[in-house]
Amino acid sequence: MSTAAPAIRILLIRRRYLGDIVLLGSVLRNLRLHWPAAHLTVLTEPAYAGVLSLNPDINGALTFPRGLTGWLGFIRALRRARFTHVLDFDNTDKTAIVTRLTAARVRVTFDRELIPFRHARWYTQAAKVTNAAYDSQHITETYLALPAAIGVPIMSREVRLVPHREDVAAISDLLGGQLKSTGVPRYHRRVLVHPGSRSAHRIWPLDRFAQVCDRLQDELDVQVYLTAGPRERPLIEKIRAAAHSHLVLTRAPATVGGLAALVAEFDAFLCHDSGPMHVAAAVGTPVVALFGSQNATIWRPLGAKHRVLQTPLPCACIGAEAPVPCVRGDSYRSYCVRMLSVDEVFDAISAQASS
Repeated sequence: MSTAAPAIRILLIRRRYLGDIVLLGSVLRNLRLHWPAAHLTVLTEPAYAGVLSLNPDINGALTFPRGLTGWLGFIRALRRARFTHVLDFDNTDKTAIVTRLTAARVRVTFDRELIPFRHARWYTQAAKVTNAAYDSQHITETYLALPAAIGVPIMSREVRLVPHREDVAAISDLLGGQLKSTGVPRYHRRVLVHPGSRSAHRIWPLDRFAQVCDRLQDELDVQVYLTAGPRERPLIEKIRAAAHSHLVLTRAPATVGGLAALVAEFDAFLCHDSGPMHVAAAVGTPVVALFGSQNATIWRPLGAKHRVLQTPLPCACIGAEAPVPCVRGDSYRSYCVRMLSVDEVFDAISAQASS
């Protein structure tokens, strides 16, 4: 009489940010291919949990608790889950403790060169990653070192998000209603522009966005939509004020699911290096991404049909044109993105919208 194999229950820990959580899809896909019946759970911070339900390979989601009472219940939930494997992508004090508390028989994290390996005794395995390897490959290749370390063959690089049907229906109604209310005719091609960024230094000048939008509509008959979250709303209002053609303002949906459904409706997406960039790539919308001095090899949108625009690095400093001095070596405080011209960006986004 044969004994059934124990159920595989895997916890993946990645606290933040939106793009990082999206790109875990490559790991989830390979785990699912290797263990089709496995139960896959992702633990993240509450602000980024919304994206998890869009990945068809995920079975469950957990979020880090707040307060002592929350932690007591969380620890009980960890124990009840009976995880057999934990893949910790952060290796912080907090995530190392969580990993150990699961009592999983397989616990793996990164051993990064020059970065302290926290609480090594609480892990059963580690994936060594050199600085040279980290800097020269896409972040998903680094991520895939964890499943590889526990014997999972790497058979796919796919990252895929599937918008919810109800979000798709709501966005379709929204876009149709906006065009009807403004009197703008329905174009065959539509481009969505998202000018936001976590760093003000990384934002391409808004008057150049306006020029690109005008040219797309005047020369290619492409209808341009602008979107941004509440804090970035002034950016799109300034772009529309500077433009000579009619641009449709669309408030960014309140949920990641709504954002995924929104970008999936467009023929191309123009943005900075950002979480929405990775969402757009994962739903299959061609992306043109504007990069400053950040490492585009690591953080570019995943897939062959996307375009990254970046001035050669190290770039010639823009000098007196900078609103405040650049901080060389800090990609969050340098203005390299301003070296990109209107012609470069127009040519790239027009090629994507026309393909």
